[in-house]
Amino acid sequence: MVDIIIWVIIVALFILSFVGVIYPIIPSVVLIWVGFLLYQFGINGDELGFIFWTIMIVFTIVLFVADILANSYFVRKFGGSKWGERGAAIAVIIGSFIIPPFGIIVIPFIAVLVIEVLQKRTFQEAFKASIGSLLGFLSGTFAKIFVQIVMIILFVITIIF
Repeated sequence: MVDIIIWVIIVALFILSFVGVIYPIIPSVVLIWVGFLLYQFGINGDELGFIFWTIMIVFTIVLFVADILANSYFVRKFGGSKWGERGAAIAVIIGSFIIPPFGIIVIPFIAVLVIEVLQKRTFQEAFKASIGSLLGFLSGTFAKIFVQIVMIILFVITIIF
């Protein structure tokens, strides 16, 4: 009975980790790790070995780096400033609470546009940087979803085989 409850919690944590895509304040990868640790210490401490944990650490690092690099790359590529990059990151968090899930797209777009205009950029340059922010967020989000799915699949494969 206890195993069933732990499994329900693990599945709930994995599902909730994807809610972190819409609400970035929710630490998606931490929820996945809590699920792994619940399995390790609550169900079977022998199945998840050194190789599994090493791969999960690598994927966790990839998650953080991909998100940051995608946003920075696209904002810079589209002519945005460092302030635009920072503003986009903050606006994603704020936007997740304002008109979710669309706020995480609309609010950063508007924030970067305003920040770039305030820095004496033309409207066209500011708009282009905003598009970069949008593309950075979307590519980072898709990368995050992909890596989270891979982590969960590897977990399932590890415990089945």
